[in-house]
Amino acid sequence: MLIIKKVFIFCILYCFTSPLLAVPIVANSNLKTINISAGEWPPFLSESLPHQGVVAHLIRDIFAEAGMQVNFTFLPWGRAYHDTNTGKYDATAVWMHSKERENAYYYSDVVLNERFVFFYQQKNHFDWQSIADLKGLIIGGGLSYSYGAAFDQAIENAVFALSRVGTTEQNFRRLAIGRIDVFAEEISVGYHTLNSQAPELIKDITHHSKPLLINTSFLLFPNKVEQSEKLLQIFNIHLAQFKQDGRYQAYFKGLEQGDYLPLHITK
Repeated sequence: MLIIKKVFIFCILYCFTSPLLAVPIVANSNLKTINISAGEWPPFLSESLPHQGVVAHLIRDIFAEAGMQVNFTFLPWGRAYHDTNTGKYDATAVWMHSKERENAYYYSDVVLNERFVFFYQQKNHFDWQSIADLKGLIIGGGLSYSYGAAFDQAIENAVFALSRVGTTEQNFRRLAIGRIDVFAEEISVGYHTLNSQAPELIKDITHHSKPLLINTSFLLFPNKVEQSEKLLQIFNIHLAQFKQDGRYQAYFKGLEQGDYLPLHITK
C-alpha cells in the first residue's frame, strides 16, 4: 500500500511539472476576479470602445479561459502604474519593457506587437530605407516619446527636425496642411485616429510600409504581491494557447476590419 501511495504521489507531481503533460492552470477560489488598471490608448485600450479595446478584449478572454473575470479601471498612465505597484490592482496593461520597471513588476509574455510607420500625404512622393533618407525633413511626433536609439541620435545630429505636439489628431491635421512632412505613429493608432477623429483626411493620407520601430508591450504584475507569480503563470499559459490555435491573431484581424471603432462610426 505504501508503494502504491508513493507511485500515486509521483504521478500527480509529474503531471504538474512535466512540460510534455502540462495542463492549463485554473485559478483557485480566492482569485476569481482580477482587477487591472489601464491607460487610454485607443484602439488597444479605451473605456469608450467596444470591449474596451482589442487588448482589453484579449486579456479579458484569456483570463476567462482560466475561469476568472477581469475588471478594467482606466486611469492616467502614471497613476495606473503607481496604484498597481502599491497593490491596489492585480495587474496593469500594457507597458513596454524597461529596466526600472523590472524592479517593481513581473512581465508577462508579449501581449502586443506595435509597428510604428511614417504617415504622409498621398500627393507627395515619400520613400525611405535608412535614417539618412530623412535628411532635411520636418517630422511630427508625440510628446516625450522615443522612436528608437538611431532616430534619437539623428535628432541630436540635426539630420532632421522633430516637431512634437500632444495628440495624434493634431499631428494628422498638421500633416494635412503641410506644417510637417511626415508623421511617426503606431499604424493601428494612426488609422483609428483618422477614422474616429479626422475622417475627412483619410483619402489624402497614407503610410510607408517600412516600419520605423517595432515595439512589444506586456501585462505587468506587481512583484510585491503574493499572488502575482500565480497570476502571471496562469496568464502566460493561456496566452500561449491563444497564439498557438490562432485565436490571438483573430483579435487583431478584427481590429483591421474595424471591430473596435467607436459604435457611432460605420465600418
